[in-house]
Amino acid sequence: MISYEDQQKNKTMEEYLNHNQPMLMEKRKMEKEKIEEQKIETGNDMEIGVGTKESVALEPKNVLIQQAKIEEVKNKENKRIGDKVNLICKHPDKEEPITISSVKYEKGDQIKASGIWFNKDDEGKIQKGSALAIMLEHLKCSNIKELENKEVGTTLDKGYLCVKAY
Repeated sequence: MISYEDQQKNKTMEEYLNHNQPMLMEKRKMEKEKIEEQKIETGNDMEIGVGTKESVALEPKNVLIQQAKIEEVKNKENKRIGDKVNLICKHPDKEEPITISSVKYEKGDQIKASGIWFNKDDEGKIQKGSALAIMLEHLKCSNIKELENKEVGTTLDKGYLCVKAY
Protein backbone atom coordinates (compact mmCIF):
# COMPACT_ATOMS: atom_id res chain seq x y z
CA MET A 1 0.00 0.00 0.00
CA ILE A 2 1.28 3.50 -0.90
CA SER A 3 1.45 6.01 1.94
CA TYR A 4 -0.36 9.32 1.77
CA GLU A 5 3.02 11.16 1.55
CA ASP A 6 4.13 9.01 -1.42
CA GLN A 7 0.77 9.63 -3.12
CA GLN A 8 1.28 13.38 -2.68
CA LYS A 9 4.84 13.19 -4.03
CA ASN A 10 3.60 11.21 -7.06
CA LYS A 11 0.76 13.67 -7.59
CA THR A 12 3.15 16.63 -7.34
CA MET A 13 5.60 14.97 -9.77
CA GLU A 14 2.77 14.19 -12.18
CA GLU A 15 1.56 17.82 -12.05
CA TYR A 16 5.11 19.05 -12.65
CA LEU A 17 5.57 16.76 -15.65
CA ASN A 18 2.19 17.66 -17.13
CA HIS A 19 2.88 21.34 -16.72
CA ASN A 20 6.45 21.22 -18.04
CA GLN A 21 6.11 18.42 -20.61
CA PRO A 22 5.95 20.75 -23.67
CA MET A 23 9.03 22.62 -22.47
CA LEU A 24 10.92 19.39 -21.73
CA MET A 25 10.01 17.96 -25.14
CA GLU A 26 11.17 21.16 -26.85
CA LYS A 27 14.45 21.04 -24.93
CA ARG A 28 15.04 17.40 -25.98
CA LYS A 29 14.22 18.31 -29.59
CA MET A 30 16.74 21.18 -29.51
CA GLU A 31 19.42 18.93 -28.00
CA LYS A 32 18.84 16.34 -30.75
CA GLU A 33 19.04 19.04 -33.43
CA LYS A 34 22.30 20.34 -31.92
CA ILE A 35 23.78 16.82 -32.01
CA GLU A 36 22.71 16.45 -35.64
CA GLU A 37 24.30 19.81 -36.51
CA GLN A 38 27.53 18.73 -34.84
CA LYS A 39 27.51 15.50 -36.83
CA ILE A 40 27.04 17.46 -40.04
CA GLU A 41 29.82 19.92 -39.15
CA THR A 42 32.15 17.08 -38.25
CA GLY A 43 31.32 15.37 -41.53
CA ASN A 44 32.11 18.53 -43.47
CA ASP A 45 35.25 19.15 -41.44
CA MET A 46 36.58 15.80 -42.61
CA GLU A 47 36.70 17.14 -46.18
CA ILE A 48 38.38 20.50 -45.53
CA GLY A 49 41.81 20.97 -47.11
CA VAL A 50 44.90 22.79 -45.83
CA GLY A 51 44.63 26.58 -45.96
CA THR A 52 47.01 29.01 -47.61
CA LYS A 53 47.35 31.55 -44.76
CA GLU A 54 49.62 31.31 -41.74
CA SER A 55 48.17 32.13 -38.31
CA VAL A 56 48.62 35.77 -37.42
CA ALA A 57 50.90 36.31 -34.45
CA LEU A 58 50.69 39.48 -32.43
CA GLU A 59 53.37 42.00 -33.24
CA PRO A 60 55.62 43.33 -30.50
CA LYS A 61 54.00 46.54 -29.26
CA ASN A 62 53.58 48.27 -25.93
CA VAL A 63 51.05 46.49 -23.72
CA LEU A 64 49.27 47.54 -20.55
CA ILE A 65 49.74 45.14 -17.63
CA GLN A 66 46.28 44.83 -16.13
CA GLN A 67 47.12 42.23 -13.52
CA ALA A 68 50.13 40.31 -12.23
CA LYS A 69 49.70 36.83 -10.75
CA ILE A 70 52.05 34.32 -9.17
CA GLU A 71 50.99 30.85 -10.24
CA GLU A 72 52.30 27.40 -9.45
CA VAL A 73 53.79 25.48 -12.40
CA LYS A 74 53.67 21.69 -12.55
CA ASN A 75 55.29 19.23 -14.94
CA LYS A 76 53.56 16.46 -16.91
CA GLU A 77 53.67 14.17 -13.87
CA ASN A 78 51.82 16.87 -11.88
CA LYS A 79 54.95 17.52 -9.79
CA ARG A 80 55.50 21.11 -8.67
CA ILE A 81 58.31 22.83 -10.58
CA GLY A 82 58.06 26.29 -9.06
CA ASP A 83 56.15 29.56 -9.20
CA LYS A 84 55.96 31.81 -12.22
CA VAL A 85 54.73 35.38 -12.64
CA ASN A 86 52.01 35.69 -15.27
CA LEU A 87 51.21 39.16 -16.56
CA ILE A 88 47.67 39.66 -17.86
CA CYS A 89 48.05 42.36 -20.52
CA LYS A 90 45.98 44.39 -22.94
CA HIS A 91 47.56 44.31 -26.42
CA PRO A 92 46.42 47.08 -28.81
CA ASP A 93 45.71 44.58 -31.62
CA LYS A 94 43.62 42.14 -29.59
CA GLU A 95 40.33 42.58 -27.77
CA GLU A 96 40.85 39.84 -25.16
CA PRO A 97 43.66 40.07 -22.62
CA ILE A 98 46.84 38.08 -23.27
CA THR A 99 49.17 36.42 -20.78
CA ILE A 100 52.91 37.05 -20.89
CA SER A 101 55.13 34.92 -18.67
CA SER A 102 58.61 35.50 -20.04
CA VAL A 103 61.09 38.35 -20.32
CA LYS A 104 64.10 39.30 -22.44
CA TYR A 105 66.76 41.14 -20.46
CA GLU A 106 70.40 42.15 -20.59
CA LYS A 107 72.85 40.31 -18.39
CA GLY A 108 76.45 41.29 -18.82
CA ASP A 109 76.89 41.84 -22.55
CA GLN A 110 74.25 39.28 -23.56
CA ILE A 111 70.51 39.44 -24.17
CA LYS A 112 68.84 36.51 -22.44
CA ALA A 113 65.28 35.20 -22.46
CA SER A 114 63.70 33.49 -19.47
CA GLY A 115 60.43 32.67 -17.85
CA ILE A 116 59.50 35.14 -15.13
CA TRP A 117 60.18 32.66 -12.32
CA PHE A 118 59.39 33.75 -8.77
CA ASN A 119 62.34 32.76 -6.58
CA LYS A 120 63.05 34.04 -3.08
CA ASP A 121 66.39 34.44 -1.36
CA ASP A 122 67.07 33.30 2.20
CA GLU A 123 65.58 36.57 3.51
CA GLY A 124 62.28 35.87 1.74
CA LYS A 125 62.80 38.58 -0.88
CA ILE A 126 62.90 38.29 -4.68
CA GLN A 127 66.23 36.71 -5.66
CA LYS A 128 68.68 39.41 -6.75
CA GLY A 129 69.96 38.86 -10.30
CA SER A 130 66.96 36.75 -11.31
CA ALA A 131 65.05 37.56 -14.49
CA LEU A 132 62.19 38.87 -12.35
CA ALA A 133 64.50 41.15 -10.33
CA ILE A 134 66.19 42.49 -13.46
CA MET A 135 62.81 43.15 -15.10
CA LEU A 136 61.47 44.94 -12.00
CA GLU A 137 64.61 47.07 -11.83
CA HIS A 138 64.41 47.96 -15.53
CA LEU A 139 60.73 48.90 -15.20
CA LYS A 140 61.44 50.90 -12.02
CA CYS A 141 59.18 48.75 -9.84
CA SER A 142 60.07 47.65 -6.33
CA ASN A 143 57.62 44.73 -6.25
CA ILE A 144 55.34 42.67 -8.51
CA LYS A 145 52.18 44.59 -7.55
CA GLU A 146 53.71 47.79 -8.96
CA LEU A 147 53.70 46.20 -12.42
CA GLU A 148 49.92 46.54 -12.58
CA ASN A 149 48.63 49.42 -14.74
CA LYS A 150 52.12 49.88 -16.19
CA GLU A 151 52.75 50.10 -19.93
CA VAL A 152 55.68 47.96 -21.06
CA GLY A 153 57.39 47.16 -24.34
CA THR A 154 57.35 43.66 -25.77
CA THR A 155 59.59 41.72 -28.12
CA LEU A 156 59.54 38.25 -29.64
CA ASP A 157 61.30 35.14 -28.40
CA LYS A 158 60.79 31.98 -30.47
CA GLY A 159 57.56 33.43 -31.88
CA TYR A 160 56.07 34.38 -28.51
CA LEU A 161 55.69 37.83 -26.98
CA CYS A 162 57.76 38.57 -23.91
CA VAL A 163 58.45 41.69 -21.86
CA LYS A 164 61.33 43.75 -23.20
CA ALA A 165 63.56 44.69 -20.26
CA TYR A 166 66.72 46.03 -21.90
